[in-house]
Amino acid sequence: MKETMKKMVFPRVLRRPALLAAMTATLTCLTPGAQAQETFKVGIVSFLSGQAAESFGIPAVNGAKVLVEAFNKGEAPAPYNKVGFGGLKIEPTYADENGGATKQVQELRNLYDREKVDAVVGYVGSSDCLAVAPVAEEMKKFLILYDCGTPRIFEDGKYNYVFRTAAHATMDNVALVRYLKAHNSKVNSYNMINQDYAWGQDSRKDFMLSMEKLYPNAKPGEDQLPKFGAGQYGTEISTLMAKPADVTHSSLWGGDLQAFILQSGPRGLFKRSQVVLSAADHVLPGLGDKMPDGAIIGARGAYGLLAPKSALNDWWWSIYQKAYTVYPVQAPNRMAQALMGLKLAVEKAMAANGGKKPSAEQLAAALTGLEWDTPAGKIRMTLGAGHQAIQDTAIGRTRYDAAKKMVVLDDIQRFPADCVNPPANMKSEDWIKAGFPGAKCN
Repeated sequence: MKETMKKMVFPRVLRRPALLAAMTATLTCLTPGAQAQETFKVGIVSFLSGQAAESFGIPAVNGAKVLVEAFNKGEAPAPYNKVGFGGLKIEPTYADENGGATKQVQELRNLYDREKVDAVVGYVGSSDCLAVAPVAEEMKKFLILYDCGTPRIFEDGKYNYVFRTAAHATMDNVALVRYLKAHNSKVNSYNMINQDYAWGQDSRKDFMLSMEKLYPNAKPGEDQLPKFGAGQYGTEISTLMAKPADVTHSSLWGGDLQAFILQSGPRGLFKRSQVVLSAADHVLPGLGDKMPDGAIIGARGAYGLLAPKSALNDWWWSIYQKAYTVYPVQAPNRMAQALMGLKLAVEKAMAANGGKKPSAEQLAAALTGLEWDTPAGKIRMTLGAGHQAIQDTAIGRTRYDAAKKMVVLDDIQRFPADCVNPPANMKSEDWIKAGFPGAKCN
C-alpha cells in the first residue's frame, strides 16, 4: 500500500478538500472488501422467552432464519429466487416480545432509532400490536404485523406505514362454526374459555355472534376468562366439567393452551364435550399422544398439516424440516408469508425506483393491495384499505397415529377466504350480525 501511495501524483490545481476526496476514493478502490454489499435491515420480533416462546415465538424465529438464509443465497423458488431482497443482502436483528406492551413500544423505537432497521416484522400478542402500530405510524416507519389476531388494528384505525400480512381472528371463529354446521354437529349448548385480553375477548365475541347466526337455538353457558399466562386451570376446568355443554370453545394458545390440554384431558373434558380450538396446531408436535383424539382445531390459516399441496409448500417443508427436524406449524408459516410479502414489496418498489433501496413510503405503496403465493395459499391485501390480508383457511379433527408417532388431522375442510373473512366495506362484528352478507363458500 505504501509503495502504491508513493507513486501517486495529484495535480497541483487540486485544493485540499478535493485532494482528500481523491485520496479517499483511491484508497477505497485499493482496499479489498471496502465496497460491501448494500443491506436491507429487518427487525424481527417474537417471543424468545416466557410461556409463548417454546411453542410459538421460537418456531417463528426459526422460520425467519431458514428463509432469510435461503433468500440471501438465492435458493428459493420463483418468484422468490432473486438474491436477498432484489440484490440487497438481508440483515436480520432479532428482538424478544416478552415483557408487555409498554416495553415493546420502547423496543420498537430502539429498532428504528438505534439499530437503524429499514422495516420491522413482528408481534404475536394482540395487545402488543395495538400498542406498537400507532408508534410506527407516528415515526413514519414501515411495520408488518405478522401474526396478532385482533380485528381492531385496521377496523378501528387507519395507517399508512403499518400492514398485517395474515388474516385476523374473525376468520378462525367463523370457520369453526361453519365446520360444525357442515358436519351436522348437534349443538344445543356451548361453554367458552378464552384469555382476558384483546385476542381472547375478540375471539369469544366472534364465536358467540357466529353461533347466534348458525345455531340460533344454542345456549351459551360457562364463560371463563383467565388472565394471559395463568398456567393453572383447575378451577376453570372444574366449572366446565360441572356444567358440561355440547361444545367447549377456546382460543387459548402457546403455553396456556398446552397447560389447559394437559390438565383437562386426563379429567375427561374432551370426552364430555366437543372441544373446538381456534389456534391449536402449533402445540401438536410437543403434545404428541397427550393430545386427545377428536378435538376440532384450526391453525389460523391453512398451515402445517392443514396446508394445501403445492411445490412451494413442499420446498418450505423440506428446508424447515431439514433445519429443525419438525414440520412447520402456524408460527413459522405466518412469519414466512410476511417475509415473502416484504421481499416482493421491496423488489417491486426497487423496480419503480431505478433499482435503489426504497423508502418507507415507497415500500408502503408497493405492499398496499398486493397479492402473493405462499405455502398456505394466496395472500390478498384487501381489507384496511389494502393493509390487511385475507386468506383461505382449514379446520380438522385430531387423531394420534401410533405408527407415525404423531398427531394427524382427519376430516379436513377448506374454506375460501371470501367465505370466512368480512368484505372490505364492513367491520367483522357488523358482518357477522348481518348474517355474513357477500360470503362466497362454494
